[in-house]
Amino acid sequence: MILYPNAKINLGLNVVERRPDGYHNIETVFYPIGLCDVLSIDPSEACTDYSFSTGGIPVGGEAEDNLVVKAYRLLQRECGVPPVDISLEKRIPFGAGLGGGSADAAFMLRGLNELFTLGLTADRLEQLAAGLGADCPVFIRNKPVFASGIGNVFSPIKLSLEGYFLLLVKPDIHVSTPEAYSRVTPRRPAEPLADLLARPIAEWRGRVVNDFEASVFALYPQIAAIKEALYRAGAVYASMSGSGSAVYGIFQSPPAEEALRAFEGCFVTGGEILPVP
Repeated sequence: MILYPNAKINLGLNVVERRPDGYHNIETVFYPIGLCDVLSIDPSEACTDYSFSTGGIPVGGEAEDNLVVKAYRLLQRECGVPPVDISLEKRIPFGAGLGGGSADAAFMLRGLNELFTLGLTADRLEQLAAGLGADCPVFIRNKPVFASGIGNVFSPIKLSLEGYFLLLVKPDIHVSTPEAYSRVTPRRPAEPLADLLARPIAEWRGRVVNDFEASVFALYPQIAAIKEALYRAGAVYASMSGSGSAVYGIFQSPPAEEALRAFEGCFVTGGEILPVP
């Protein structure tokens, strides 16, 4: 079985309050995009547990610390899934605010559920995914959602970027999510995010904000410069995704080739935003 775990971007991100447990309640919209990893899962004939191989962007650390393997371990305990051979081709950059690791874990749960006919519902898969990470549940149904709580309470939202073009730029910078949260002062926005996103995209600039930008841009002016370069290139809206360091621009038409020269040395990808399946 071959799966294509996709990245997401955040449309707006408000850090609204600090919780007693040390986490933060947020409001954001998760929007799936076409940048994907490649995940292969097959029943194993050669091992008694699992095998795990990786390619593409180097994946560091021990296999047992990888979210894909943690997802396998979770269903091994929950449902007794048999040994598998796992291969992961990483194409979604790390430390970018794109949710690549969370997507890999969620797609692993979905894939094992289908491969071994476990009969787990989407609701149950979301519950299990929540134990792996705050962003993981959104990739179970993999549709645009308004997220609150710690990013794990979902409400449907009617929002489509179909027909626009996305340009995604990630500099060679890793932003620590805990550090980013430590530098944000929680606040409630003057106007609800859902109301702001109901406006035409051309009206989002200056209204739909990512609360992490102020502190992250102060630490890493290069990231702020990318956002401004996207606007100069003609983006109708641009923002950092999550706690960074990736920044995206939404365009009405493909950006000119010469505009891409401003992003030399960065990971750059993009294309037409297709309908969400």
